Amino acid sequence: MYRTVYLKPGKEESLLRFHPWIFSGAIHHIDNGISEGDVVRVVTSDGRFAATGHYQGGSIAVRVLSFTDVPIDDAFWQQRLKAALDARRAMGFLDNSQQTTAFRLVHGEGDMLSGLIIDIYGRTAVMQAHSIGMHRSRREIAEALSTVMGDNLANIYYKSETTLPFMETENGFLLGGSEDDTAIENGLRFHVDWLKGQKTGFFVDQRENRALVEHYSKGRTVLNMFCYTGGFSFYAMRGGARLVHSVDSSAKAVELTRRNVELNFPGDRRHKAFCEDAFKFLEGMEEAYDLIILDPPAFAKHRGALHNALKGYTRLNNRAFTKIAPGGLLFTFSCSQVVTKDHFRNAVFTAAAQSGRNVRILHQLHQPADHPINIYHPEGEYLKGLVLYVE
Repeated sequence: MYRTVYLKPGKEESLLRFHPWIFSGAIHHIDNGISEGDVVRVVTSDGRFAATGHYQGGSIAVRVLSFTDVPIDDAFWQQRLKAALDARRAMGFLDNSQQTTAFRLVHGEGDMLSGLIIDIYGRTAVMQAHSIGMHRSRREIAEALSTVMGDNLANIYYKSETTLPFMETENGFLLGGSEDDTAIENGLRFHVDWLKGQKTGFFVDQRENRALVEHYSKGRTVLNMFCYTGGFSFYAMRGGARLVHSVDSSAKAVELTRRNVELNFPGDRRHKAFCEDAFKFLEGMEEAYDLIILDPPAFAKHRGALHNALKGYTRLNNRAFTKIAPGGLLFTFSCSQVVTKDHFRNAVFTAAAQSGRNVRILHQLHQPADHPINIYHPEGEYLKGLVLYVE
């Protein structure tokens, strides 16, 4: 049924531990006629079945879909999506309370669908492929998703132009076509730019960390760096912040932040947004804020960039430590997958030591439950953060 990929002797060990990636160096040879994105069977050097997955050129040669010998058909997609949906129901989503209508339904390897992301915003699903195989399967996945979610879903928007830049892909609706771009998170409303925005249009992975900012914001002056959609900003305002400043180098992000703040707090003069480079803003600011949020984009997208990324995190956090008011709180994050928790903590430690400030760790933060980590794929633990009290 499917063409075959043959492993070198002994290279099946990671598959016996259910790791969902097969690297090119583990492959002895492949059948003729295999194209990128094809579903392939993977067998050991002595001919035993090992896995089924999507083939792709590059370092990660096969992304495993199943460790059992089953067809990758409509029933497969429906079963995997139903399992993901059942897990989200267990987490408390889809309870019809309307307090939160935004969550991640499929988190790649964490839901045993390597290369696929699906975020839900109200009755719209935004689907993103990170592999050619998932791109080629997008219509079958959309049909299965519509079947599994039923009346809970009216629209499916496909958004993979930026994740597969080497291919000719076109963003657009696979189902429906709603212009309603608002969703709800913990009772707060926000616009989702799934047409041109980063990722799927909003960073749903910071939901719980935004709520923690709200908890600590009362009476404080707050600086939200790399604000993007302004999520941390409008949570801080609901938490009772005296003043909130949002900063991003993107004029479009700053405008989206303003729209989201206005959506929740129309006419509220506590908020101002600035379109400026983060490092320049921190260097030039005269005001000492009581609470600073540093949530930059990924500084390292591959291991070769790790050294420079850690220097960047140290430099950024050092400026925040230098500028923050005594008794201030620093929320600092890294979303770079190749930056481990220890890497990040050491970079922040170095920044603290350079500043000469006394610093306490109050919280160690991570991604929420709807971004699960496959226990056999520790690389899926990408978001890490610290809440620091600075004397």
